[in-house]
Amino acid sequence: MEPLDAYLRRQRQLVEEALDQLLPGTDCYPPVLMEAMRYSVFAGGKRLRPILLLAATEAVGGEVTAVLPAACALECIHTYSMIHDDLPAMDDDDYRRGKPTNHKVYGEAMAILAGDALLTHAFELLSGPPLSERFPATLLLQVAHRIARAAGSFGMIGGQVMDVLCEGQQVDTAVLEYIHRHKTAALIEAAVTAGGLLGGGTPQEVAALQHYGHCLGWAFQIVDDLLDVEGDAAQLGKAVGRDAAQGKVTYPALLGVEASRQRALSLMHEGVAALAAFGPRAERLRQLAAYVVSRQV
Repeated sequence: MEPLDAYLRRQRQLVEEALDQLLPGTDCYPPVLMEAMRYSVFAGGKRLRPILLLAATEAVGGEVTAVLPAACALECIHTYSMIHDDLPAMDDDDYRRGKPTNHKVYGEAMAILAGDALLTHAFELLSGPPLSERFPATLLLQVAHRIARAAGSFGMIGGQVMDVLCEGQQVDTAVLEYIHRHKTAALIEAAVTAGGLLGGGTPQEVAALQHYGHCLGWAFQIVDDLLDVEGDAAQLGKAVGRDAAQGKVTYPALLGVEASRQRALSLMHEGVAALAAFGPRAERLRQLAAYVVSRQV
């Protein structure tokens, strides 16, 4: 088995080649919108959500190339959320991944529209011919429903709303957990679950993958909180310490750095334990869980 870093590079390249093919080009009208969409999609990033979808597909014996449009749809949703998060009305960030944020380059109106277009394009990809000609409509409907729920008011948006409303407030652990489980974990859980479904996993396998994805997504956000406290701005490509400055509800603020680190590790182990029945087929997912918890960017 190739080293994880080589696997990540290879899968990232696969996803980015597919994104280049599946996103409208700047020769389409209106070109400034297409340029703004592509600017943020190709501004860098780990491509973790699409890679997790592909790894889950592999774990159940599915064909990776067949599910690439779904993987790209997830990256479109993730990118749209970051464009909107960076806006002055939200986190007011000037840099993302070491580059000026979308609204700094194209203006606030175009950034909002580019985000809207990416979210809409995601569901065009989930319902378009590359998938609909290969998979049963009932299966694609199930996948689209899960991703929509994870991205919407019962998932990412719901968590983001509570994140905004709780700025500067004293909250308990239950509220903190709600924010983390919805703002970040929901879409990562959906990525892994969608990979299991499209790969042909059994109901038991899909349920196990879903549990893994939920734990991993939750741990991912805790690590994000820790990096905002301990991370290096040059490595992260964005300012650090902003959570505290904005009065954000985070694990380090509520529980402290060491307890937060232990919580992330505990969630990682719980997620990996859910994969026991897969044996070696899920080794990449296990490696990805360790990578998420130990990452520095």
